[in-house]
Amino acid sequence: MDEEVLAAMARWPDVPDAHGWLSLDARGRWRLHPEGDAGAGGPGTSISNPGILAFIARNYSHDDQGRWFFQNGPQRVFARLDAAPLILRQDDAAGSLITHTGKPVTQVSRWALDDRHRLYAVTEHGPAMVEDRYLADVLDRLRTPAGQPLLDHPPAWLTDDTAPATPVEVVYPPVGSTPVPFIPLREPASQALGWC
Repeated sequence: MDEEVLAAMARWPDVPDAHGWLSLDARGRWRLHPEGDAGAGGPGTSISNPGILAFIARNYSHDDQGRWFFQNGPQRVFARLDAAPLILRQDDAAGSLITHTGKPVTQVSRWALDDRHRLYAVTEHGPAMVEDRYLADVLDRLRTPAGQPLLDHPPAWLTDDTAPATPVEVVYPPVGSTPVPFIPLREPASQALGWC
């Protein structure tokens, strides 16, 4: 977090939290809710100012309960998450991943796919969802521990929702060579991967 933010937190420790004013959509776009209607599903207004976006990115974090917020000076502004706390994009032709806040991903400890075919990853920065426009390419890059493309040898549950939810091991070469679990999600991603 910014030094100025940390100083403001120390100076004014009892500022109430804000809810309903901020959301993060499935494409990693921040939205402001001037009417405070984020909790009610309001669409909000897209934030496009580069300076504000950079400030939010530097001061975005979570509490011990798995709630994600933007630390705006001494005040925590909790965000409605439309998909996940972090949204992953591909950073370059090699397939490196980067969060919507600009942090490079160097570790994934688990992959998960929900029934709406949204791909999630638990990264060193927290739980994330792969942005839809990168989904096909990321899935194409997943490998079995033997190095074969996962989609050439898909687990039964990938094509059949009634198949047993048996985890398989996969490797995503741009972020490492250690096999990690790839699971189907039969419950909400927030519950399975730990955020609110």
